[in-house]
Amino acid sequence: MSNLRTGGQILVDQLKIHGVDLAFCVPGESYLAVLDALYDARDAIKLITCRMEAGAANMAEAYGKLTGRPGICFVTRGPGATHASVGLHTAFQDSTPMILFIGQVARDQAEREAFQEIDYRRMLGPLTKWVAEIPSANRIPEFVSRAFHTAVSGRPGPVALALPEDMLTETADAMDSKRYVRVEAAPRPQDMARVAEILSAAQRPFAVLGGGGWTAKACADTRAFLEAWGLPAVT
Repeated sequence: MSNLRTGGQILVDQLKIHGVDLAFCVPGESYLAVLDALYDARDAIKLITCRMEAGAANMAEAYGKLTGRPGICFVTRGPGATHASVGLHTAFQDSTPMILFIGQVARDQAEREAFQEIDYRRMLGPLTKWVAEIPSANRIPEFVSRAFHTAVSGRPGPVALALPEDMLTETADAMDSKRYVRVEAAPRPQDMARVAEILSAAQRPFAVLGGGGWTAKACADTRAFLEAWGLPAVT
């Protein structure tokens, strides 16, 4: 049985598999194939069209911060990506899961500085946990799956994927990935035993709390820990 689809359709199908129900964008001709597929999937994914890429990226960052699920944003190449970079920086600083999809020049135009081309791997490396360019339509499921896993695992943060324009319009018989699974870090029993030793030996222990990812359960667990040890705390 054939599963032949355009790159744009494959990409949107992966978003549905990974549970995306809301995305933000500023439309651009560099990723029209994705916009066509999002229109076809409008009953599953609500697309919010924004006036400027900085606003779209900030909305996606806020969504990720409020839900713990990756905020999804689509922007076009060049100025679109540079405007959206402020949202990536916020997400990186605040440990917010987010995925920014960027339209890119066609593969046969690469390295010619045509149509506002930027090497996003060099430009956005310091602002993301991972940045890559999808080389072919049949690898879209692989790259999107890795993007979701990277955005939510360990210390959460933003990921950027560049989408060559011709890659989105080519067809491929690609196999869909499975839905991402969140992998959370946790201390080992011996690690907690060492913490207990340190606290027992401390003269004036003091807890400083901060960072992102705070849930109601995390707050309750932290409060129980502080009260059990009689620790003062500040945020």
